[in-house]
Amino acid sequence: MAHSTNENPVEWPARAVVTAGMPYGNKPLHFGHVGGVFVPADAFARFLRDRIGKDNVRFVSGTDCFGSPINEGYRKLVEAGEFDGSISDYVMRNHERQANTLRSYGISLSIYDGSGIGHAGEVHQHVSEAFIEKLHKNGFLRKESTLQFYDTEAQTFLNGRQVVGHCPVQGCKSEHAYADECDLGHQYDPIDLIAPKSSVTGTVPEMRPVENWYFDLPAFSEFLKKHVEELKADPTIRDVVPQTIEEFLAPPVVYVKNEAEEAYRAIAADLPKHVFRPAEKGKQSFELEFSSIEDRDAARPLLAQANIRFRTGKTLVPFRITGNIEWGVKAPVVEGVEGLTVWCWPESLWAPISFTMAVNDELGLPRSSWQEWWCSDDAEVFQFIGQDNLYFYGVAQPAMWEALKPGNFFGGKESPALRQTTLIANHHLLLGNKKASSSGAVKPPSADELLDYYTPEQLRAHFLALGLDQKSVGFKPKPFDPDESKRTDPRVADPALKEGTLLTNVFNRLARSCFYEAQKNFEGMMPLCSISEEVVVRAQKALHTYDGLMRKVELHTVMSLMDEFIRYSNKYWTDGIREAELSGDADARRQVLADSFYLLRVCTLLMHPIVPFGCEKICMQMNFDADEFFSWNYDFEGMGELCGAAELDEGAHRVRELPPRFDFFEKHKSQIKKK
Repeated sequence: MAHSTNENPVEWPARAVVTAGMPYGNKPLHFGHVGGVFVPADAFARFLRDRIGKDNVRFVSGTDCFGSPINEGYRKLVEAGEFDGSISDYVMRNHERQANTLRSYGISLSIYDGSGIGHAGEVHQHVSEAFIEKLHKNGFLRKESTLQFYDTEAQTFLNGRQVVGHCPVQGCKSEHAYADECDLGHQYDPIDLIAPKSSVTGTVPEMRPVENWYFDLPAFSEFLKKHVEELKADPTIRDVVPQTIEEFLAPPVVYVKNEAEEAYRAIAADLPKHVFRPAEKGKQSFELEFSSIEDRDAARPLLAQANIRFRTGKTLVPFRITGNIEWGVKAPVVEGVEGLTVWCWPESLWAPISFTMAVNDELGLPRSSWQEWWCSDDAEVFQFIGQDNLYFYGVAQPAMWEALKPGNFFGGKESPALRQTTLIANHHLLLGNKKASSSGAVKPPSADELLDYYTPEQLRAHFLALGLDQKSVGFKPKPFDPDESKRTDPRVADPALKEGTLLTNVFNRLARSCFYEAQKNFEGMMPLCSISEEVVVRAQKALHTYDGLMRKVELHTVMSLMDEFIRYSNKYWTDGIREAELSGDADARRQVLADSFYLLRVCTLLMHPIVPFGCEKICMQMNFDADEFFSWNYDFEGMGELCGAAELDEGAHRVRELPPRFDFFEKHKSQIKKK
């Protein structure tokens, strides 16, 4: 059972998949990859293993091996003479660096392969073909001839990242926009990109027609509207998820500057049927709302011919499935169209399914067993993402999952349908007060660089406390402060060490005190007796509150809860042992130690997902099997059940001897003052 409490129990699935996105295979991981996605996902996956059993959890991710950022990064290095291997070698080099970084932070993935690496890559190719063929069979793929950028000087079509310009979406100020997507996640037609320039030659590219497959996303407008209402009614879903999805459900709108109203009036009758809305007070543009994407697109050349500049708004547009760059997952031949590859975004949406299959293959399970994780009513998929990617995971993915019905992409109509996933979207993890990106003006520190100044557990605890589920938050590590006077002043505290101090001071003190007291006065034994009612009530309340907070994935509130509970536990020991010493009451001393070991056990269980290394040291020192110690399948009314002791009043459990001045949670060597 879980823990005994009169409060309503929290419901958890029997099996769970946790995903953590897919970093591009063109660079090492920076602090945002780790702190904004991987650490939260890992803490949640570790909790689920403790909560529902480690065999019932799959934590999957991998390197995104394909896509234009990789092509472009590889091209630049080769041209600069800094790399002489194949593009596959380039991706593998970056993949291995990423995997090493994740291991350094204790990211406990079931698999970290890649969309084009080894067995997982083979599975992913198979899944991609099946997925696309099923979408086509169900009538939701359409072949379109669209315009793509072509560099006449280099005599080549340009991939998405080889074209740069300004985002055309109304209200977006991004100047880091690519062919059909800006760095803030907005999607648009390439023809709408403002001031396009080829990054290959620096020239202005022209548009030439190419043929590709598109998913009919606008056909799922009504489904997505109902889906958003369901998300709004779910208390475990963060508000940013339905709010962002809803932005894309607006009708097709064109925004035109107020000074062009006279020119618009002159051609208004020639435009497809639309609604004119004058500019609202304080706004610089009026709106033209069309009934369909086709009508909006038909109006664009007419507006351009009249020299009327305009911007488009967010709306549902056909979602591109294929492209014509050579480095990519091979698209199946459909209706005789050959030589296409799958655009990296759609295939990255179903890649976690491929990774789940690959894990199950390694475990010797039937290939069809993936359905127990992605389709069953008693399973749930938790996807940790950045808010910039909500268009893909919150709009395109749910619609594609729905488009596969009846059944899924394998098997016939009788196969179970994919369940919609639970999206856990984090806001931006800023560097200081600015958004840092590898392609922007503010360069982020790599995740590896941070380990030159902090331990992994100090960083894990700090990242989880930042509250990214609520808003964008600044990460302000003192060694990277641009103000040198603050960076070098020993009187200035390091904001990134606030939670680390809880570990290295308070939690350490509680653990050491219990072990040293057992060694000094109880022959190395942990007393087993009934735990004081006050302590049990306080601990069980913390367990239940923690369980509920984890269901909502409110990790920063979990950290606040644990700060309070660890300090309470340490104070209980300090006050209790002082009173026992003053009174000379040996029984009271025994009771305080038993209570404190119990509190230490609960603190360690609850902190295990957050700071696993130190907690596993405590478990080992308490002389318990880790699988048993970190399981929630106890009543948590005392230590007897865990120890298997029948007669509590006479029992005792031997703990391991703790060396002098031992630290379960260490400071980084750079933080230790030299004598």
